[in-house]
Amino acid sequence: MSNPNSPTPAGTIAATEAVYWADPARETLFTQWLSSLTATHALLPHTLRPASADASFRRYLRVDAANGSSFIVMDAPPDKEDCHPFVHVQKLLKGAGVLAPDVLAWDASNGFMLLTDFGNQTLIGLLSPEQPADAHRWYLQSVDTLIEWQKASRPGVLPEYNDALLRRELHLFPEWYLGRHRQWVATDAQQALLQRTFDAIIANNLDAPSVFVHRDFMTRNLMVTPDNALAVLDFQDAVYGPVTYDIASLLRDAFISWEEDFVIDITVRYWEKARRAGIVGAGSASGWGADFGEFYRAVDWMALQRHLKVAGIFARLTLRDGKPKYLADTPRFIQYIRQTASRYRELTPLLRLVDEVEGTQPAYGFAYGRM
Repeated sequence: MSNPNSPTPAGTIAATEAVYWADPARETLFTQWLSSLTATHALLPHTLRPASADASFRRYLRVDAANGSSFIVMDAPPDKEDCHPFVHVQKLLKGAGVLAPDVLAWDASNGFMLLTDFGNQTLIGLLSPEQPADAHRWYLQSVDTLIEWQKASRPGVLPEYNDALLRRELHLFPEWYLGRHRQWVATDAQQALLQRTFDAIIANNLDAPSVFVHRDFMTRNLMVTPDNALAVLDFQDAVYGPVTYDIASLLRDAFISWEEDFVIDITVRYWEKARRAGIVGAGSASGWGADFGEFYRAVDWMALQRHLKVAGIFARLTLRDGKPKYLADTPRFIQYIRQTASRYRELTPLLRLVDEVEGTQPAYGFAYGRM
């Protein structure tokens, strides 16, 4: 998860925005590296400042150039972050015709990278749940970007989003959210219940055909350029997995929620475009997803996997990594979980467990009713 804070606008420098280095030796390495790029890119090193925070150990800085433009610098300690996937996926995105930051310079051994800067306007900053009509065109543009990314899919290029990875992510929920955050101790029966539920979720997820999956395709990771194009960020964790994942991420966002009719409307439009592109439906290799009801159900079940995972991640970010801002958004995910679990009979035990832990009343299904 990226960008818990809005990026600092280009040209804005304040004393409180000085770049802090916990390791003086690393600061020295960075200063030497940036100095080596100054002439080539006309950098102004004294303008270096924070650009945005990140849920990982990466951070992003901004530095101005003499011609009035700016660049983004990634600081990713190599003992904690591997930049190779970032570079690999950036090439895949570019090959798919998707706008993403260019890697202008990379010190692989020390984890420093110079990137193009798309400015400070994230898509989420232009959206309001009270004004879905204004958001509609941006979501259609996001869908077009997603379709281009998925059209370029091929196996053997990215890590597989397989049973083991899906299961490992799901177990973040009982370990970090229920156990460590809520201090909940499961009985043997409750552990068995979660295991059966996770088995069902994974089976549903893996029924869908595989494509390139950004894995965090949401409005905080889409930048609006000055000419109103959309650029994709935070793509280093991309995998090859269920076609339902990224559309679920986009519309069941970690930081903004929409009414169900808006979600269905955009999902239908994505589904129609994906059918025409041969990604799903009768024209695809698998033939899967020809019926929208089947497809929407699969998106629901994929979103549930993501919501359970993210609730666990947000708890871990707070309790282990000292980043409490994320945990403030977990009620959104608990609500997503309860809504989805209320819609499908086989998920009723999960709903009851969550309601017990949260002290909430049972939720009720909507849109398609109980299935």
